[in-house]
Amino acid sequence: NYYLNITIFPCLEVAYTCTLFKVTPQWGVQSQMGKFTNQDRYFSLRLRALREGQFSKYMPAIVLGTSDPFTESGGGQFATEGFSGNGFFSRFYLALTKHIPIRREELAIHLSYLYNRRHDYHLNGIAGGITYSPSMLSDLKLIAEYDSHDILIGMNYLFIHHLLVQAMMQKGKYFSCGLTYLIHLK
Repeated sequence: NYYLNITIFPCLEVAYTCTLFKVTPQWGVQSQMGKFTNQDRYFSLRLRALREGQFSKYMPAIVLGTSDPFTESGGGQFATEGFSGNGFFSRFYLALTKHIPIRREELAIHLSYLYNRRHDYHLNGIAGGITYSPSMLSDLKLIAEYDSHDILIGMNYLFIHHLLVQAMMQKGKYFSCGLTYLIHLK
């Protein structure tokens, strides 16, 4: 996949993502098996309604967001209305995040509610995660998540302030990794 993410203000994030799919037996012709022949493109929006500690030191950050809210496919049916075609990543969410300093280390706890109306890929329900940043490597983040469907374990590591290495294991058997180049506009 590839994406472009722009954080215009600290409280607003807008992204465009394209994910490529390989043909599987349920989707296509035998001669195309294993080839990237389909893609899902979408916009995402994330708005931080309240920042962490805004009214008290115990208050978490509160974020509202959506991915692919308006995808239309398959004869004019919207993915958010239960259509099971395109719009694989369509969802809405409300998330809470709290960072907890433990000596020189940092632990972050994330809790969210996910909602979509797809018939074939429900991610509705509670999701959560834990992020750990060790003091020896402050640019390393170890992550464990539950997305209301699967467990993911991964890491992010920022090299030289611009290269972000990301790796994860989903369901204990699907590995993916990527490299992101960050451009800071200030």
